[in-house]
Amino acid sequence: MQQEVAQFLDFAAHSPTVFQATEQACQMLEEAGFSRLAEHEAWNIVPGGRYYVTRNRSALIAFSVPEKGAAHCQIVASHGDSPTFKLKAHAEGEAAGAYIRLDVEPYGGMIMSTWFDRPLSIAGRALVRENGKLVTKLIDLDRDALLIPNMPIHFNRDINNGYAYNPQVDMLPVFGDLSAKGALASEVAAKAGVQEEDVVACDLFLYNRTPASVWGAHEEFFSCPRIDDLECAYTSLAAFIAAPAVGHVNVCAVFDNEEVGSLSKQGADSTLLGDVLTRALCALGLSDAQIRSFMVSADNAHAVHPNHPEKYDDLNRTVMNGGVVIKHNANQKYTTDAVSDAIFSEICAKAGVPVQHFANRSDIPG
Repeated sequence: MQQEVAQFLDFAAHSPTVFQATEQACQMLEEAGFSRLAEHEAWNIVPGGRYYVTRNRSALIAFSVPEKGAAHCQIVASHGDSPTFKLKAHAEGEAAGAYIRLDVEPYGGMIMSTWFDRPLSIAGRALVRENGKLVTKLIDLDRDALLIPNMPIHFNRDINNGYAYNPQVDMLPVFGDLSAKGALASEVAAKAGVQEEDVVACDLFLYNRTPASVWGAHEEFFSCPRIDDLECAYTSLAAFIAAPAVGHVNVCAVFDNEEVGSLSKQGADSTLLGDVLTRALCALGLSDAQIRSFMVSADNAHAVHPNHPEKYDDLNRTVMNGGVVIKHNANQKYTTDAVSDAIFSEICAKAGVPVQHFANRSDIPG
């Protein structure tokens, strides 16, 4: 198990944004013999084939076709994005007549206080001109480049009594002194291998540089930036690659933009999964296989907090290292029902994997 944890932590360390996470996933698939397909090209799907498709370079669908016959699909889905701060199009500005500060906005729901006073960097993608075309380049400054400074307690005596952070005021990172003006554009261009004037547009995000760690009295826990949902994205993909496709089409989906509602063209609420499966299954003469398919939506669950157990349902709470969690909600915030619960529980029982059940308190929405 220690080796598997180390492999995941390495994956997470090299996935500062969803773009790098998707690129790493593609490399894993390529090394396992999967062929890359493009949505704008014709597909040649054959029995025994292994394929994957990306959209926006931030989401992917991979599928394995059995050598003989398939009655349905077995699908596991996760997401590769995490809460962070995105740089605005014009990000660089002066502050207090002494510093260069970057203008950012929150992406997803995070605990803002955890971003203060720690080393941060910038990663994402840049669209650049290269040989007369627009080309995507992945960007990672890969160094301690910024910091969001907290106010000294001397100027905010009530900080420990609760404080409402203003993202336009409190959460803007310092990039350098006044001599840093223009340095970000220069560094991004250098990372992309082009001149500054050839950088056309960017999707750049802050990321936490604090390394992952294994900890606890017996090293029974680990902590990791972006664990939601890189943990499920990596483990699902690794299991999918290792699993043979026998009697069914195996499918692994890693979506983007879950943290903001999944409504983008590459999110779980988009046409991506349906588009890929429809094309692939029709090519195999299995157009009705989707109807009989089963999907596991893999995301992190909340273990009971040791300091605030009162926030959790007394009978439907989970603990760290207690087993895989099945999440329930009457209003379908989690879509588990008795059928999917029973099927998944039986799968886990056959594999010798313990199962836990989670539901929120009825007075706390999911």
